[in-house]
Amino acid sequence: MKPIDLYYWPTPNGWKISIMLEECGLPYETHLIDIGKGDQFKPEFLAVSPNNKIPAIVDYETVGGEPISVFESGAILQYLGRKTGKFYPVNERQRVEVDQWLFWQMGGLGPMAGQTHHFRIYAPEKIEYAINRYTNETKRLYGVMNKRLKDREFLAGEYSIADIACYGWAKLWERQGQDITEFPNMKRWLDTIAARPAVQRGLAVGAEKRDPSGQRMQDPKVQEILFGNKPKG
Repeated sequence: MKPIDLYYWPTPNGWKISIMLEECGLPYETHLIDIGKGDQFKPEFLAVSPNNKIPAIVDYETVGGEPISVFESGAILQYLGRKTGKFYPVNERQRVEVDQWLFWQMGGLGPMAGQTHHFRIYAPEKIEYAINRYTNETKRLYGVMNKRLKDREFLAGEYSIADIACYGWAKLWERQGQDITEFPNMKRWLDTIAARPAVQRGLAVGAEKRDPSGQRMQDPKVQEILFGNKPKG
């Protein structure tokens, strides 16, 4: 069985797919795309991910026998769920439940937490309005999740791609200026997922490349690549 090609960098969006592949027990080969060096703009990567964003996959073991490439983390999670029959229910009512929270992450938690990271840690100028705007919106979303988890173990009932999608962003609550003790149901959920061996293996992929302090992203050259911020002078 030919392994899936995983185009990846150890970020919350990248973790979604390394975790899912580990959870599903699928063989894969990791291709590190160093987004700080501009690997995401190379033609060979753009052929797989035209939006120049990680993650992306190429699956060679398909029903028709032709390789298929998939970009966008949510679409990849759905694809792998359908392929394996794992963590993405077939029952329409249950699938809609999962999809709601997957899209909630894709359209809300991810973008808002990402902007919180940017303005709190990476932005060359500390703009108080932007920091407060995104920190407060992330807090609101945490409240939504905390309420949802009050009477259930996972977001859509059983453990699913919705939980996998949200976990990588939610585990970085400190960087988002949040106090996790204010969200006890969410904290319990985080601890439950963190204890899963496949999650631990997924997070370990490329872990040595992580820049938790954000120091590397203070480099003007890296900022120009990632954010379009041209160095002064």
